[in-house]
Amino acid sequence: MQQILFDFLTKYVPLTEAEKNAIVSLDIFRSVKKGTVLLREGQITKESYFVLKGCIRKYYVLEGEEKTTAFYTEMEGLTPHCVASQMPSEYYVSCTEDCILIVSNADMESEVNGKFPKFDTLCKILSEERLGKQQIDFDAFKTSSPEQRYLNLLQSRSDLIQRVPQHQLASYLGIKPQSLSRLRARIIEKSKE
Repeated sequence: MQQILFDFLTKYVPLTEAEKNAIVSLDIFRSVKKGTVLLREGQITKESYFVLKGCIRKYYVLEGEEKTTAFYTEMEGLTPHCVASQMPSEYYVSCTEDCILIVSNADMESEVNGKFPKFDTLCKILSEERLGKQQIDFDAFKTSSPEQRYLNLLQSRSDLIQRVPQHQLASYLGIKPQSLSRLRARIIEKSKE
């Protein structure tokens, strides 16, 4: 798993052996079982997550119903809002598959960034990329119909169709599971014409 991380990081910055050893010494790799809740509503955490393998989901529980707002898969990271604010979380984060995660915290990151300034630069680059992607995804969601959202998902993140339960996928698309079934059937019918 270390090599997967190193390959990802070296797309952005070259790594020396000392830098690789510093990362390994942090003991940040975690195997986590499907169904594990990493963060609960009302909890405060200092932990950030980076997915090496698997899928984690961010969701709210509103009036007893789960509302999925994001999925994070390989080479994607999540720093819960409560890490910076130190206010209780308003949402949950859980594993939808068995995962191998990098779990870090601000103290660890400060220590490594202090010793190796290029990691600070790397964090900024990754944060900017993630923010840009989230803005594009949010705009696309707000300006499209449920059918367009599903077609966009098929095009940009088709792996989720097979990896995520239908009710979570429907919630992510902002529709009911029954509507997703009808939408899929309609798309299949259109493709036959």
